[in-house]
Amino acid sequence: MLSATVRELNLTSSKPGNPDAIRLSYREAGVDIDAGDRLVENIKPYAKCTMRPEVLAGIGGFGALFEISGNYRNPVLVSGTDGVGTKLKLAFRLDKHDSVGIDLVAMSVNDILVQGAEPLFFLDYFACGRLDVDTATRVVKGIATGCEQAGCALIGGETAEMPGMYPEGEYDLAGFAVGVVEKEQLITGLTIREGDAVIGLASSGAHSNGYSLIRRIVEKNNVDLSANFHGKALGEVIMEPTRIYVKPMLELMKRLPVKGLAHITGGGLVENIPRVLPEGVAAVLQKEAWDMPPLFRWLQRQGNVSDSEMHRVFNCGIGMALIVAPELAERAMKILKSAGETVWRIGIIRPRHTNEAQTIIE
Repeated sequence: MLSATVRELNLTSSKPGNPDAIRLSYREAGVDIDAGDRLVENIKPYAKCTMRPEVLAGIGGFGALFEISGNYRNPVLVSGTDGVGTKLKLAFRLDKHDSVGIDLVAMSVNDILVQGAEPLFFLDYFACGRLDVDTATRVVKGIATGCEQAGCALIGGETAEMPGMYPEGEYDLAGFAVGVVEKEQLITGLTIREGDAVIGLASSGAHSNGYSLIRRIVEKNNVDLSANFHGKALGEVIMEPTRIYVKPMLELMKRLPVKGLAHITGGGLVENIPRVLPEGVAAVLQKEAWDMPPLFRWLQRQGNVSDSEMHRVFNCGIGMALIVAPELAERAMKILKSAGETVWRIGIIRPRHTNEAQTIIE
């Protein structure tokens, strides 16, 4: 995150020589430049921990410089941008700001991963009405943690203090990731065929999607977020940060061919898997093949949510789906398990019937 240096703005009364001339400053208008400078100093150590050898210039300048390694023969840059959404509303309510930065990074790096890209660097945008340096530092520390998990450098960003734009104590977040992949190793889904296996990687929770419905369920049922839920406070379970799949998946892709990858975000299982499928095939998933976490069963019960709506809104326990040739499925699962992932063989690819959905959950 980078806060631009801005000169203080002084305004005086238009009446020359008026001893009662009004003298205003940027601070009095609601923008504290000194606070922005303190934030930059606070976050420099966290950003430093994420540096890669290709970074030529990072935090502090007008732009960050990143050199593409000469190890690539025909590099393709892959970019993605996203936010955290209304999960932030719960962060404000619970005063929990240390993990939403991880969510921010995860949403973008997981997205570019599905095309086979290794995330290289990340930039963030933090906007607020009044800058609370402690809160912003906690957020950016989480962003740096997410970048470390993804192996990418946090090389810049923007802090925008805009009085009157946001309620007191609230802020908004957006992020931007850039990755690289060899052109011949791009994952396009075009080689997916009948009989291919669909493997699901476990999510850490609701990740960063469906929170408008989660908040509605919490409010409608007057839920106590401090209540014990399977050994943790319910609020902690709901706020569990999005899992970052970059390092295990990059290792897998070095060892065997992956035909398709889908990051299960907004739209759930039924709308994200089709984004990587050729027109003539469908993915048939067996919902009994994986364990739906207690959080989702609780949400479904409390909100009287239908199965179809659950599969369209939430990841339901599957944060990433990959498609491989059937003879490679067991090997792929073994590699992912050895990297610490929980995985299941959740479905199969078959020919698609006329007017049929591309993801069927049975």
